[in-house]
Amino acid sequence: MFEFQQYLGFLLFLTILTIGFWLMIFLASFVPYWLGGAISELIKEKRNKNKEAKGK
Repeated sequence: MFEFQQYLGFLLFLTILTIGFWLMIFLASFVPYWLGGAISELIKEKRNKNKEAKGK
């Protein structure tokens, strides 16, 4: 049967594994969304600058 120290080690392992899993899900979903929005904003700013330059 498990001793108390082994039980705590197992719980620590499960905690770290779960934190790593949710961090992976966060990074795989939020970071591409964030980068896509930032890139689209840069493209919009460049288009507006080009339109202003041609309009003058």
